[in-house]
Amino acid sequence: MFFARENTGAPAPILVGLFYCLLSRDSRQGRFVPRVNSVFVLLAFFLLGGLDVSAQATSPGPPSQPATRGVVDEMGRTVRIPISPSRIVSLAPSLTETIYALGLQDRLVGDTDFCDYPVEAQKKPKVGGIINPNLEEIASLHPDLVLATKSINRLDTVRALDTLGIPSYVTTDPHSVAEIISSTQKLADVLGASETGKSLGEELQSRLAALQTKLAAVPPRRVLFIVWSEPLISTGQHTFIADVLRKAGAASIVESSQDWPQMSLEEVVRLQPDYLVFASSHFEAAARDFDALAARPGWRILDAVRNRRYAVISDAVNRPAPRIVSAIEELARQLHPEAFQVSPVPDKEPPPANPVPSSPSGRALFSYTHIVCSASSESSCAH
Repeated sequence: MFFARENTGAPAPILVGLFYCLLSRDSRQGRFVPRVNSVFVLLAFFLLGGLDVSAQATSPGPPSQPATRGVVDEMGRTVRIPISPSRIVSLAPSLTETIYALGLQDRLVGDTDFCDYPVEAQKKPKVGGIINPNLEEIASLHPDLVLATKSINRLDTVRALDTLGIPSYVTTDPHSVAEIISSTQKLADVLGASETGKSLGEELQSRLAALQTKLAAVPPRRVLFIVWSEPLISTGQHTFIADVLRKAGAASIVESSQDWPQMSLEEVVRLQPDYLVFASSHFEAAARDFDALAARPGWRILDAVRNRRYAVISDAVNRPAPRIVSAIEELARQLHPEAFQVSPVPDKEPPPANPVPSSPSGRALFSYTHIVCSASSESSCAH
């Protein structure tokens, strides 16, 4: 009421003053309200009330602030964010993929130069690289939340965002597929999409359970996952990629506790993996990498190289996002094709089997098997 009167015009004070004088005059004569003209009193009250209502309707109120809540990110930081963030900037390809998987891409107003999946993400405004994003560009997008990840973004970037008054939510490094799914659900909660995150998590868990049922009867393949060929770098036992291999029916020959250990060719030859596993955007590129590797001195000693036993999965395996489950299914089909064969339903009276044609030496004419996977179209990221 007091705020509204501060914004009224001159008539209100005049009427108040006149009404006050009449009351004061009567009160000095020992007569309070009864000597005041009742019609005038009623008129004054109606006029004052009308002016107050008009003032309340026309005067601007304080600017509305979006409702916020406090959340604890995966680094243990407590930050205040909008209840349902509507303008999001992503600083990591895995986070961008997760936003699309949750169906919240309309809220994504910017991402990095490396955010290239799905294809639509390439059309979003870019804020620069992962290590050194352009803070001015981020601020110009007016985000109410910036998403970052500890594994590839810098703490200095998060501190600079705090200085600019832009809230940020930081995820940590997952070490298993289960942690990737859990992180996805936590992010869904932060973005106000809890039910969607729960549904997505249940779907991913269901697909993994169905895959484990298929692979239950087959022994795991011993594999060497090649992160980099020269120097030869693989993945340790405590990374989410090692967990991907396990869930795809494979076991890494590398038992290092380091995340990305460097291997010697002598050690690989001694361990003799069943398969070499490559992650690549295109199968053709991975095939060229395999041929180049096979041409190097010493590599032909490997049975996997001599028999061309290698598998290619998409770069999705490098990103801790929901698409990782597709990469697991992809690799399992290559390493264990027998587990995915559908047994035909026999007829009541099966026809007699035809003899298998054979070569003059008695061997089968064709014994070459080559497994090809469909790799997604995405460039590698600085993970």
